[in-house]
Amino acid sequence: MFKTFLNALKIKDIRTKLLYTFGALIIVRLGTLLPAPAVSREAVEQVFSSINFGFFNNLTGGSFTKMSIFALSISPYISASIILQLLTIAIPKLEELQKEGEDGRKKIEEITRYLAVGLAVIESIAMAIGFGGSSGVLEGGLTFTNVMLVVASFTAGSTFLMWLGERITQNGVGNGISIILMINIVSTIPADFIRLYYQFVYDKPVWKGIIATIITVAVVVFTIVFVLILQSAERKIPVQYAKKVQGRRMIGGQSSHIPLKVNTAGVIPVIFASSLMSFPGVIASFFGVYPDRAHFWPKVFKVLNQGSWLNINFKNFDFGEFKYSIGLLIYIGLIIFFAYFYTSITFNPIEIANNMKKQGGFIPGIRPGKPTSDHLSKVLNRVILIGALGLIIVSVIPMFFSGTFGASVSFGGTSIIIIVGVIIETIKQVESQMLVRHYKGFLND
Repeated sequence: MFKTFLNALKIKDIRTKLLYTFGALIIVRLGTLLPAPAVSREAVEQVFSSINFGFFNNLTGGSFTKMSIFALSISPYISASIILQLLTIAIPKLEELQKEGEDGRKKIEEITRYLAVGLAVIESIAMAIGFGGSSGVLEGGLTFTNVMLVVASFTAGSTFLMWLGERITQNGVGNGISIILMINIVSTIPADFIRLYYQFVYDKPVWKGIIATIITVAVVVFTIVFVLILQSAERKIPVQYAKKVQGRRMIGGQSSHIPLKVNTAGVIPVIFASSLMSFPGVIASFFGVYPDRAHFWPKVFKVLNQGSWLNINFKNFDFGEFKYSIGLLIYIGLIIFFAYFYTSITFNPIEIANNMKKQGGFIPGIRPGKPTSDHLSKVLNRVILIGALGLIIVSVIPMFFSGTFGASVSFGGTSIIIIVGVIIETIKQVESQMLVRHYKGFLND
């Protein structure tokens, strides 16, 4: 990875793109420090001092609990993408747009942007009224002017990040939205490790500190290695092309394969599932219902609270306290659902089987046409399940140690999956750009 980065810096075009991306990320981090107008910093610190919004706060890079202008970050865009992909199945017009190639993709992206702005306005209004009314976060009270200032700043901040992500995609390296999401998550990790140090190492017996350090490093290393294996594993389906005469030449007859990645949907299922799991806790906080003072239906809140869902205490995972851990089952179900759902959108066995038939290709032992599509669907379903189970393992292991040892951290397997996935995809894009440049140089010579 470092060798690829050093080689990329030697190429002017790629170096410019890397510097552009780095500069954009600096702007992202600086924006998290800018307070939104009409927001009291003292009240914000008091309200959020005892609340852990977990992964949702990670998505914003800590901006949410600081109530900065980037408090919503790119979460409205992620939510808009989820909604639009779900609507693709229900609305034939959207399904047609998806099949129109580049033009259709641009139209869908445009719809996603408008929907993201609309969601940002709705979320901003809910946050301004919810926190301003119950917690006194707004300076001067809950007035129309204060609400409008907060809504305008939060919406503008989210829209700006969406625009900046697209600029990174066009002028920088990697997918801009994914990179912004990654840098937000990475920015919260140092504080978590410092928290772990003071919780398990500082002012503790030496042997306890050593054991805690070994366990922490082992869990992180194992999770990273497992994610790397999961991201690179693939199932190769052999394809044979029949020989045919074209003009005076005999062409075809070569062998190839269809690569099916084990983790076919990448980090999408985890992002979608975690985003949906974060909503109840955020919505509950709008009405002043917090984990430390759940005065409104305390037991219901404990079941719906995001902290109970994503920081599960496995010691209480029994029949007596099962209702308080039901979020784990929902989380697992959402990951499996989105793994199958997203793959069904991006991979069409019928279309691939038809293309193979037109090109004279076939899978050895399988007849062309419907038998081929059925075979691809059967293999794909098994591969998706293995990939989804891998994502679940990576996501649940840190939860297990967090619940068992009481480790107070906001990052976990979900964060590591996103970080590793984005880094791998970005490196691949840099390598492909380097390869294209070498080809151009060879052709020009």
